[in-house]
Amino acid sequence: MYRGTECRETLKLAHSKANIKYAERLRGEILNAIALGNFNYAKYFPESTQLKKFGLQPRAKDVTVGDLLEKQFAIYERILAPSTLKSYKRVLNKILMGQWGDTLLTDLTPAALRTWIVDLSLKATSVRQILIPLRGALELAINDDLIESNPLDRVKLQKTLDRDAYKAEYEVDPFSAQEIAAILGAAQGQARNVFQFAFYTGMRPSEYIALRWESIDWTGFKAKVERSRVMGESREELKTRAGRRLVDLRRSAVEALVAQKQHSFLAGGLVFLDPATGQGWDNTQRLSLFWAAMIKKAQVRYRNPYQTRHTFASTLLSTGANAMYVAKQMGHTDTTMITRTYGRWVEQEGGVLPDQYCKMTDGLKAGIA
Repeated sequence: MYRGTECRETLKLAHSKANIKYAERLRGEILNAIALGNFNYAKYFPESTQLKKFGLQPRAKDVTVGDLLEKQFAIYERILAPSTLKSYKRVLNKILMGQWGDTLLTDLTPAALRTWIVDLSLKATSVRQILIPLRGALELAINDDLIESNPLDRVKLQKTLDRDAYKAEYEVDPFSAQEIAAILGAAQGQARNVFQFAFYTGMRPSEYIALRWESIDWTGFKAKVERSRVMGESREELKTRAGRRLVDLRRSAVEALVAQKQHSFLAGGLVFLDPATGQGWDNTQRLSLFWAAMIKKAQVRYRNPYQTRHTFASTLLSTGANAMYVAKQMGHTDTTMITRTYGRWVEQEGGVLPDQYCKMTDGLKAGIA
């Protein structure tokens, strides 16, 4: 009973023991709040048709960013893996709630966000991870008709952060053929498979950990890049429009897939799995832990996993590969990024393309389908 009226609300959850227990706990929490006189109907059921009846339709000037973040986190609790949820909770508690928890939604302006982002003094990658739950919370506000647009859409990181914030991400420092051999020689099982595939396709880490078996063309030796995986969520949106593409599979990439089949092919889902959990990789940070251990064992100077992508591009370009072809393989619309990023590797004289980078797939047809 609420204000003398019996109210029934439906939770949009699958029927399971865990969700039934969740509903029971939620009901007890609500009854307790009603008894204490501090129940906020709009907070618990923001889309309820009962709100208008009780005159409780939320308004932007009454909603804090913290309210939205809590609502977003409640959604995450139902859909994310525990390890991913832990990462989000840390970001919410240590960064977002402390900065914006008490801020009214109407006071969250693009200018305020830009100032805060600069003051974080973090690399661009870290800033993007922090903004994921905040962006999700603001999208909820749009869906609830509290705001018309997301203020984060008017914050461009490349114009907000200084060059140093991007330096570690985009500095090209490729591995040599000897280093690649040492790294893969130090790896075993699924860890070797995923990084061998990375070296010989040039995919972004967020793309190859989202790759599914259904996206592999065993006849034409191509992989369809159509999603990315960030913080445990597979997303259809890619970094660029050209990111949705077909990548040629070279011999070493195909061999990595064949070796991986015993671990995940029958399940028919994600190709590459976290060896420690047997589940999909939650995020690229988790992947980096395996990468760091492998680099250390190989006694190779450390560079981040993204350098597998740079190694792929610079190797092809240094031996005369067509720049437009490389751009399309990498997921770029034209050669602008290629020439700017890899200019010094373009058609270096005397280059010889390593066999592993040639599209040598003859003889591999038997036993791979």
